[in-house]
Amino acid sequence: MLWLDGRLHEGPHAPFDLTDRGLTLGDGVFDTALALNGRIVFEAEHRDRLAAAAAALGIPVAPEAIGEAMRALAATGGRLAIRTTLTRGSGPRGLKPPADPEPRLFAVAAPAPSGSTFRPLSLWPAGIARNDTSPAARLKTLGYLDAVLSAREAAANGCDEALFRNTRGRIACAGTGNLFALIDGRLVTPPVSEGVLPGIVRGRLLALATACGLAAIEEPLTAERFARAEAVYLTNSLRLLAPVEAIGGRAVASAAHPATKTLRAVLTAAVAESCSVPPEAVA
Repeated sequence: MLWLDGRLHEGPHAPFDLTDRGLTLGDGVFDTALALNGRIVFEAEHRDRLAAAAAALGIPVAPEAIGEAMRALAATGGRLAIRTTLTRGSGPRGLKPPADPEPRLFAVAAPAPSGSTFRPLSLWPAGIARNDTSPAARLKTLGYLDAVLSAREAAANGCDEALFRNTRGRIACAGTGNLFALIDGRLVTPPVSEGVLPGIVRGRLLALATACGLAAIEEPLTAERFARAEAVYLTNSLRLLAPVEAIGGRAVASAAHPATKTLRAVLTAAVAESCSVPPEAVA
């Protein structure tokens, strides 16, 4: 399904301005959310983050319009992955943004297979560094080519996701999510200043970890310290919490760690409450 100009359309195709800066320059932002039972998981956080990213780029948008697009698609039913995209719209040639932009907001929905949440995965250290000096590293912009190329590299090496280090060699994130490392009884995730997106599930897990008796902190994470982790997790809005079973050729016993069951349980409860579904409907 496609939401465009306040209406739902069957299928993913609609007329598009080929001078749109989102297409020609990657000048825009997006959000990906999970919908269950006709509702968006953690809707307010997704809406507000997309609106904040737009504001950071100077693209005007009403948060209410973002919410309308997400809810309209969620209401079509089923377990859905909903991507909401905002571009600056069309403009004259050149890089300088138009003084009076005419943004374009649209959203698409696709089935999100059950069983994709909480599934273990493997990471491949990417040869490309995450640019922590760029403000874009902290926003879900349309410029994802580094992640695309690194995903291809990871797949060529038999892994599910790319692992990014930043320009200082410290651990940043995965290609499609945030990373947490359980080290000395503390759940550690790199701060956004390391070139990290402030993920929705990342934020929730930081808040929920105390319910598991874990200290959850944001601090820079060297590659050497990361290698000592007892467990590693990838978080994003579709996978929720994915235990990492291997990094490159090194096995990591994340799924079997006692903390994993507890973290999964508290996150499942939060998602179930967000969408008014039983916990068994989350996985």
